[in-house]
Amino acid sequence: MTNTKALEKKIKESGLKKSFIVKALGLSLPCFRRKMHNIPGSEFRPSEIAKLKKLLNLTDSDVLTIFFLP
Repeated sequence: MTNTKALEKKIKESGLKKSFIVKALGLSLPCFRRKMHNIPGSEFRPSEIAKLKKLLNLTDSDVLTIFFLP
């Protein structure tokens, strides 16, 4: 389950636009939003998490907090 608030904060801190991030992930904006907001059946794949880690300069701790801890 994605910690939406924490991911939003990291996106804002990065200075990157969501449209850039969405394109880098190869997703549509609606698909990205579904994944961010934990719509059933829409979870970030490991490859997408790895790309987000690199794009947003996330630490391992950030990744755990955002994508894996309840």
